[in-house]
Amino acid sequence: MAQLKKKIALIFGITGQDGSYLAELLLKKNYIIHGVKRRSSSANTERIDHLFDSVNFSNKRIFIHYGDISDGTSTLNIINKIKPDEIYNLAAQSHVRVSFDIPEYTADITALGALRILEAIRILNLKKTKYYQASSSEMYGLVKNKKSLNELTPFHPRSVYGVSKVFAYHTAVHYREAYGIFASNGILFNHESPRRGPTFVTKKIVQGLTRIKKGIQKKLTLGNLYAVRDWGHAKDYAISMWKILQYKKPDDWVIATNKENTVKKFLNATAKKLSIDIIWKGSGIKEKGIDRKTGRTIVDIDPKYFRPSEVDFLKGSYSKAKKYLKWKPSISTNELIEDMIKYELSKID
Repeated sequence: MAQLKKKIALIFGITGQDGSYLAELLLKKNYIIHGVKRRSSSANTERIDHLFDSVNFSNKRIFIHYGDISDGTSTLNIINKIKPDEIYNLAAQSHVRVSFDIPEYTADITALGALRILEAIRILNLKKTKYYQASSSEMYGLVKNKKSLNELTPFHPRSVYGVSKVFAYHTAVHYREAYGIFASNGILFNHESPRRGPTFVTKKIVQGLTRIKKGIQKKLTLGNLYAVRDWGHAKDYAISMWKILQYKKPDDWVIATNKENTVKKFLNATAKKLSIDIIWKGSGIKEKGIDRKTGRTIVDIDPKYFRPSEVDFLKGSYSKAKKYLKWKPSISTNELIEDMIKYELSKID
């Protein structure tokens, strides 16, 4: 019997949180993986280094290429060289608060980067290549009804990051409709993990409280404690990316947990698991979290961490993905927090 040809996947953003979990998943599914990383003076491959240790180098299945989606020529050349079965665009300037400080760069990478990849697929006439666009719940932005958001909810982004993701989303839809490219959007709500970057609020909370517990850090400073978010585990969400490209036709999908938590609730749950008893005093920017045991302020608020235009509510309905992709989240927010704490403690101990 003829051996089945291994599928080839190209991941833009392989060194990020999502890229590393997706690469792990695809290796288990016997893919050959090509990843793109930007050239920098530091390696920035810590999230995927373990994959190379576990791969048999006499039969290499994972390759890293230097490239940048701000560079259309390098993007086209990489895609032309590899001619992948599947392309996952997970590359972006992904920090929402930072997009207020560097809007032009954010738009160039997050919006035009997606356009460059899709245009390369079109120019090269890669009819069989499937494209996954990492869309974001930040596209919804200002939500009038505090209900679960779905594929039909209108977008009203509140940051250049959100605006750029809307552009990339509609670009995928346009190339699908105009040129028949298999281009799908995964509208992923907030997803976290031990591999989350240190400036993201969940990582900042878990890392900060763990260090406070161990006497390494004195205080944790945050912004809006009352923003409502839908937090899942990035490992679960990587599975959804793969499932989206295995579906019989290209489409757009909300990936979420349909559960809501405030930043404060996430913090309190983390503190409880670390046996830190926090008393809250004050309100607004004067609100403080005090360690009952020591009487010390361990959490305070700084206005610089507030966004100029806030997104107050994000909760997603994954009913479409559940029905057609047979996908649902398997890791709860509590288990996510435990996973993140365990990792932070392992780094200290």
